[in-house]
Amino acid sequence: MVKFIAAEEAVKLIKDGQTIALSGFMGGLQPELMMKAIQKSFLETGSPKQLTAVHAAGQGDGKERGMNHLGEEGLLKRVVAGHYNLAPRLGALVMSDKVEAYCLPQGSICEWFRNIAGRRPGLITKVGLSTFVDPRVEGGKLSASATEDIVEVIQFNGEEWLWYKPFPIHVAIVRGTTADEDGNISMEHEFCNGENLSIAQAARACGGIVIAQVKRIAERGSIHSRRVVIPGAMVDYVVQAAPEDNMMTCDYIYDPSLSGEFKIPVDAIPPMKLNNRKIIARRAAMELLPNCVVNLGIGVPDGVSAVAAEEGIADQLTLTTEAGVFGGVPVAGLSFGASANAQAVLDQPYQFDFYDGGGLDISYLGLAEADMHGNVNVSKFHGRASGCGGFINITQNSKKVVYCGTFTVGGLKEEIKDGKLVIVQEGTNKKFLTDVEQITFSGDYAAKIEQPVLYVTERAVFKLTKEGVELIEIAPGVDLQKDVLDLMDFTPIMKDVKLMDSRIFKDELMGLTL
Repeated sequence: MVKFIAAEEAVKLIKDGQTIALSGFMGGLQPELMMKAIQKSFLETGSPKQLTAVHAAGQGDGKERGMNHLGEEGLLKRVVAGHYNLAPRLGALVMSDKVEAYCLPQGSICEWFRNIAGRRPGLITKVGLSTFVDPRVEGGKLSASATEDIVEVIQFNGEEWLWYKPFPIHVAIVRGTTADEDGNISMEHEFCNGENLSIAQAARACGGIVIAQVKRIAERGSIHSRRVVIPGAMVDYVVQAAPEDNMMTCDYIYDPSLSGEFKIPVDAIPPMKLNNRKIIARRAAMELLPNCVVNLGIGVPDGVSAVAAEEGIADQLTLTTEAGVFGGVPVAGLSFGASANAQAVLDQPYQFDFYDGGGLDISYLGLAEADMHGNVNVSKFHGRASGCGGFINITQNSKKVVYCGTFTVGGLKEEIKDGKLVIVQEGTNKKFLTDVEQITFSGDYAAKIEQPVLYVTERAVFKLTKEGVELIEIAPGVDLQKDVLDLMDFTPIMKDVKLMDSRIFKDELMGLTL
């Protein structure tokens, strides 16, 4: 039967050298108390040490929470994760080669958990081919000490696939809202279910244990069967945490609009200020189709939803997030992944099955670096690895991809005057390079499968062709040579360069329809 114990007791169940899998999506579903307890035990007793930690999404707040607690030299031997940027203390160990570090696509890690749960031979997928995950490129390795090939190219039925190899999970550490006396776990105060169930099942399939962190305990039989996410038969230990260690996101201890407890009015959302971010969002929104299913990345791309709402076409879209959310209004910042007024919430592995299966009509992702081959980098800059998150799953399989970002970065200042873009101060860093530092998106692979790809900036729009990157539009007011070509490390294909739609640069509704 399930045992209810303190976090300090639960940590003693983790043995040196074991592999632990942790739930979490940024601040959501993050077992904060258990992570703090592991850190405290290591610092005071030197154990547990030399652990392998596996997690799918980024976990942390960019400061001290989440995986930052495990950023102690010697605590981890290896880490396999989808994203590192929110855990700078762990990232510092990676960059100084104090831990064997790998980065794999977020969705593939989620699906890998589910395959381990069924004792299948790891994960076989095309996700990651021709990117830095491909062993012929980098094999997902981030540190020099990461020498083992955990991903392999295989031939199956005359096609190339990537095989994400299996390895055992000894301890699953998951997070929920409520546990009843039988250990049944519900997640009514969470914004998603994540990959909690798959992690628990994977540990059980490997003969491991499952530790569930929750914020409240209920009587036996008091949780409705349809609300149970992890059955008590799969849970070995339950740890109760205070609300501040069971936060819904890094921003909120609890927001009922993000759990579906009630809906909030969204028609009063103020319009975006007319600036370069809105210009990009407006041009990108012109690619929307009626009744399309969309994924929006964090940052500049999330402006597309604001433009759609302002133009009165939001009800013709279904916005999704990698956390498993369908519909509603996605939240930005450290609450990214959550949506107010969501229509449905899937377990994260099934959301990525939908993405990998081509379910997205269009995806809007950030544009950090692009090169002459159409490759995009969002995962590694100047030797610092931030990770790919769900980027590779989403971009490689979406029916259409639109990258969104300013043309340069670093001190860029721009204004819109009289329907024209005015560059007040140019950014110090170029984004369009001869070669990106790391291939998070492969232009060659996209061209091979004939995937439509656009690169939308405030002053220029490019498209990917089989011959390379083609410049197709420039903003009114910019000089083609001085403001565009001179700031690129390569010369794009130019056949019929047009002006961007003049409505984009006017401080009034565009009259956008689908």
